[in-house]
Amino acid sequence: MATNQEKTVSSDFYTSSILPYAAIIIKICRAYTNSQVDFEDYYQEVCLQIWKSKDNFKKQSKWSTWVYRISLNVCLTLLKKRKNNHQYFASDALPEEATEESHAFSDESLNQLYDAIKQLSEVDRGVILLYLEEKSYQEIADIIGTNANNIGVRINRIKERLKKVLDGKVN
Repeated sequence: MATNQEKTVSSDFYTSSILPYAAIIIKICRAYTNSQVDFEDYYQEVCLQIWKSKDNFKKQSKWSTWVYRISLNVCLTLLKKRKNNHQYFASDALPEEATEESHAFSDESLNQLYDAIKQLSEVDRGVILLYLEEKSYQEIADIIGTNANNIGVRINRIKERLKKVLDGKVN
């Protein structure tokens, strides 16, 4: 059983080290899920893994870069597990109750963008999300685990694919 001090430390850590980056986590989790329930599961797992791995942060990059990397890795791992377990859901219905994160699925134009992003490969999803967050090519490369020279070309190709998908929906 956790002591009050451990609970406080955990709460303080969440408030100071996770909550300021919640938008990052939400965007990444949203790109890898199709329902509110899955989104909430992914979000919770990302937060847990950030907390568990906090002692491994070596300060060789920004904390935000660390959060991105963990978020992407957790989402990719969960996605792979679901595919391997064939856990597909027939319904993408959202629960009735509204939580702070439930607004992640409420904007229709944003939903169209996320639907287009979900048609990309798993790694390309991460790249475009980081690009949309205005991360530098070097930061994207660090987070994804590749070199910066490939990022520019990759982003241009991704943007072309997204444009084709979105134009197909609009027309």
